[in-house]
Amino acid sequence: MTRRELAILTIVSWALAAVAGFIATPLQAQDCRSSPYAGVDWHGCGKKSLMLDGSDFVQANLAEVDFSYTDLRNSIFTSADLTKAKLIRAALAGARADRANFQRVEAYRAGFQGVRANGSSFLAAELQRADFSEAELKAANFRKADLSRAIFDRAIITGVSFAYANLSRADLTTAIFDGPIDFQNAFLFQTRIEGMDLSAATGLDQHQLDMACGNALTRLPAGLAASGQWPCPEDEKD
Repeated sequence: MTRRELAILTIVSWALAAVAGFIATPLQAQDCRSSPYAGVDWHGCGKKSLMLDGSDFVQANLAEVDFSYTDLRNSIFTSADLTKAKLIRAALAGARADRANFQRVEAYRAGFQGVRANGSSFLAAELQRADFSEAELKAANFRKADLSRAIFDRAIITGVSFAYANLSRADLTTAIFDGPIDFQNAFLFQTRIEGMDLSAATGLDQHQLDMACGNALTRLPAGLAASGQWPCPEDEKD
C-alpha cells in the first residue's frame, strides 16, 4: 500500500469513527445543553453552580447529574429520577418532588426546606446536615440513608421509614406526624427526640433509646422505658 493510499485510509477511518460517535450520543449531547423541560434527559450531565430555580423537571431523567451548589428552589421534580445525583449544598427549598427518586444522592448540607416530597425515595442517600425544615415527607423512604445532623424542624413525617438509617445527632423534636414511623435498626446516637410521642413507632428497642436524647415528655411504645441518661447534657446536643 502506498503512502497516499494509507493516508486516505486513515482519514476515512477517522471520519467513520466521528460519524459513529455522533450517532451513538447525539441525544445526550443535545439534552445536556438544553434548557430544563418536563421529561428532559440530563443523565450524567454537569449542572453545577447554576441558577435553575423554578424549573420544570416533571418525570425528568436526572440520574447522576451534578447539581452541586445549584439553585433549584421552587422547581418541580414530580416523579423525576435523581438516582446518584450530586446535590451537595444545592438549594431545593419549596420544590415539589412527590414520588421522586432520590436514591443514593449525595446531598451534604442540601436545603430541602419546605419541599413537598410525599412518597419519594431517599434510599441509601447521603444527607448529612441536610435541612428538611417544614418539608412534607409523608410515606417517604429514608431506609439506609445517612441523616446525621439532619434537621426536621416542623417537617411532616407521617409514615416515614427510617429503617437502618443513620440518624446520629439528627433533630426530630418538632417533627409533625400522625401514625407510626419505622425506626427498625436505625442508629439513634444522640438523636433529638425530646417531647416526641413515639408510642406508635415501630422497630424501636431499648438500646436505641439509651443512645438517643429524650426527656420526661418523650412517650414510648409499650415495653420500653426512658433512658437513665436522659436528658442529654446541652453540649451533647450541638
